[in-house]
Amino acid sequence: MSTLTNNIEIIKTEATKINDVDFDNLKFGDVFSDHMLECDYKDGKWHAPKIVPYQAITLDPSAKIFHYGQSVFEGMKAYKDTDGKAWLFRPLDNFKRLNISSKRLAIPELPEDYFMEGLKTLLDIDKDWIPTNQGSSLYIRPFIFASGKGFHASPADAYKFIICTAPSGAYFSGEVRVLIEETYSRSANGGVGFAKAGGNYAGQFYPTQLAVEKGYQQVIWTDDNNHEYIEEAGAMNIFIRINDTLITGPTSDRILDGITRKSIIELAKAENIPVEVRKISVKEVVEAAKNGTLKEMFGAGTAAVISPIAGFGYKDADYELPKLDKTYASYLKKRITDIQTNKAEDPFGWRYEA
Repeated sequence: MSTLTNNIEIIKTEATKINDVDFDNLKFGDVFSDHMLECDYKDGKWHAPKIVPYQAITLDPSAKIFHYGQSVFEGMKAYKDTDGKAWLFRPLDNFKRLNISSKRLAIPELPEDYFMEGLKTLLDIDKDWIPTNQGSSLYIRPFIFASGKGFHASPADAYKFIICTAPSGAYFSGEVRVLIEETYSRSANGGVGFAKAGGNYAGQFYPTQLAVEKGYQQVIWTDDNNHEYIEEAGAMNIFIRINDTLITGPTSDRILDGITRKSIIELAKAENIPVEVRKISVKEVVEAAKNGTLKEMFGAGTAAVISPIAGFGYKDADYELPKLDKTYASYLKKRITDIQTNKAEDPFGWRYEA
């Protein structure tokens, strides 16, 4: 049975899977909600989106996603407050960045109403899938990929936009130790490092695997020229606290313009926490660790919000960070999550009712 709401066709599942889910023991991105949004680009335009039961996708073996990697994605979350209202966090920033990424990979840009109305409709249908447990949320994955056929090395003539959702627990648990990368690069000047392109992440897996074999959980990426400057932490932006000043690198062709990163910078300034957006060298970080002025390092991104770093390795030496009673990481994470879950006022206008 199909209905039409805001030009969005809705085909509901015949049987929900929600009763089989243990919401008290959720892994990250491992269980998927009942429905997904699907939208096709063909004949030179995006066609109206539709909501369908979560299901497998059938593609031709010559679909260009398999051969030339035209694929971009976003990461978002939905939260429920104590009154049962659903909330998003800066969703228009995700939409804008999705189109920035698409443009860089020669993927047709998506209309805003297809993204926003489609997302709101999907969340309304699957609102019972938004967890209420502390630290949990409904992870949202919008993505676009080339579905057009052909072996010719050129942009596809057809694409598919999908939004899937997954009730999820914490992204990281336990202490995280990282290895500062000296050989491999995440991205390069003039490349696609600023875009959320799937290939960016595929290229990270092997160096990260090498770091894991050495006993670390993640890699700290450095610049592609001399591996002299700190750039990102795994799949996240990175912040470094020296004395009382919070430092993060400027965005560039190589560094993702993270939404959590922007929020931390704005929040820190509003809270009178000294914050600097500038290049920071590996040498400066190592010297700060040696002389005791390095207080904190943490990754920032949608999945984990903020992930504190307990220590780092560089040139066969390991450096432990001090265990502080009060940290910027814990304070800023609480401030952001309180805004996200409607537990605190939102003076920035970040929260968006779904």
